[in-house]
Amino acid sequence: MPDLPLQLRLQTGARPFRIRRGLVRCEQKGGNALNAKKSAQLVYRAGSLKDTQLLAARLAKLAVPGTLIVLDGDLGAGKTAFSQAFAKALDVNDQVNSPTFTIIKEYAGRLPFYHMDVYRLSLDEADELGLDEYFFGEGVTLVEWGSLIEELLPESRLHLYMETVNLEERQIYIHGQGEPYKAWTADLKENGV
Repeated sequence: MPDLPLQLRLQTGARPFRIRRGLVRCEQKGGNALNAKKSAQLVYRAGSLKDTQLLAARLAKLAVPGTLIVLDGDLGAGKTAFSQAFAKALDVNDQVNSPTFTIIKEYAGRLPFYHMDVYRLSLDEADELGLDEYFFGEGVTLVEWGSLIEELLPESRLHLYMETVNLEERQIYIHGQGEPYKAWTADLKENGV
């Protein structure tokens, strides 16, 4: 394999994944979020913001109606920057920013883009929003802090956990659950970004 600035490697074992109001916990194999039988696991090392943007653009090119990507991770790890790059690759011309207080923002692009931030919602509040219309609609849904509403998410999804390594570097844990997301993860492992 050529010497790439982006390193991908298969990762097994417990990884930080679920977030409950600032508490990061690890899910072991067989846990409800990271069932090893249903989920490919991959670690993507982003050496810079540009590397994170490249990953986002690569995934956006694969997006089809009904695509669901869940983002979790450290505060300031780049979830919104990832979302912005993803939207740009979907040909969204509007400025994309975090929907922290509006909860859901909709954008027009190659496909409709639904950007959600559910950090401030309880599970009951999220349930009342009718999120299935987005998850199973004609667009692409990206949910920041999605593990907070895990019970409402479809089983098939791409889940990214972003971890700050230092000022520039991020480690992104990629979990493809169901199809086509397991295939996407396998393709990233095989071919890189």
